[in-house]
Parts: sequence; structure tokens; C-alpha cells
Amino acid sequence: MTGDSPILQIRIHGRGGQGVVTAAEMLSIAAFEQGRYAQAFPSFGSERTGAPVVAFCRIDDKPIRLREPILAPDVLIVQDAHLLQQIDVFLGLKPDGHVLINSRKSAEEMGLGEMAARLPAGHLVTLPATEIAMKHLHRPLPNAVLLGGFAAMTGMISLEAVVHAIGHKFKGEVAARNIAAATEAHALLAAAKEAGA
Repeated sequence: MTGDSPILQIRIHGRGGQGVVTAAEMLSIAAFEQGRYAQAFPSFGSERTGAPVVAFCRIDDKPIRLREPILAPDVLIVQDAHLLQQIDVFLGLKPDGHVLINSRKSAEEMGLGEMAARLPAGHLVTLPATEIAMKHLHRPLPNAVLLGGFAAMTGMISLEAVVHAIGHKFKGEVAARNIAAATEAHALLAAAKEAGA
């Protein structure tokens, strides 16, 4: 994103209690760390645990004046794959957009082969984020894991910036565990990308 490249718009879908809003905030902190402008905000609705939640993040090289919800995202991060059966998470996705879904299943196994075929190669990726989170955090909190995966998948932010954002948001052992989880996710998707998966 240099010169007059367009604003990068990211929409994060998940459920209350999964750290969806925190994920958007950490993404904006990571962007600031790389010298960009960013904003993060939730879509206010039912905030109860388990209810669908949406949060937004915009990243640009110049100050961001927009404040409305993101209707045409460049990137979708889906923290709970069960939402795919409940709402149209792909609504408005740009034709060359990126999609990162928290699942141990492949896109084909999830019935998303057609969607994957419509996007450029490697633009729809699944990541077993909950499993990685359980391993490191002992809790099903996939947000930091998915940010590590997002960095590897798109190259739009660096792993170092994600690590900085996690350290800004959390402290001590909680930060260390989230950093370890994000780093494992980054390595997993970087290796898959390298292999042409």
C-alpha cells in the first residue's frame, strides 16, 4: 500500500466472547506500528456471548475519514465457521478479496470450492485457529491466531507488527501465549503458501 493505493477494508465475523472487537483493534495497532493510519470499530448489536458479532478495520496511507460499516471488504476473517450457515459472510466481498476462515476443514470440505475458484489462487484459506489457541492458551480464543495467519496469507502486515499489537493489548504470560499462537499460525500458512497450497 503505497502512493495512492486504495484503502484496505477488513471485516471480521465471529461470536460474542471470541474477541472479535479485540481482533480489529489489534489489527489497527499493527497497522499503526507499520506507519499507517487505521481505525477499528464494532457493529453494535447483541453483544451477548455466542451471538454473531461483526467488527471492522480500515487501513490506509492517509487519514481515514470514513466511519460507516464496511459493505465491500477486501478481506474477510471468519472466527466461527458455523456462521457460514447462518449469515452471508461473503456479502460484498471484492472479486480479488481474501478470506481466512477458522476451520480445520479445507474450503472444498466446507462446500466452498466454488467460492475459492472465483477468487485468485490462495485467496480463500482455512486455518485451525481454535485448535492452535487451545494448544497455547487453553481457551478457544482464535483472534490472535487468525491475525498471525492473516499476516502470512496476505503480507499486508508483518508478523512483527502483529506481535507488537498483541503485546500492546495483553501483558505477561497472556501476551506470550498469544504471541506463540500467532507465530505458529503464521509459520503454518507461510509454509502452505511456499508449497503452493
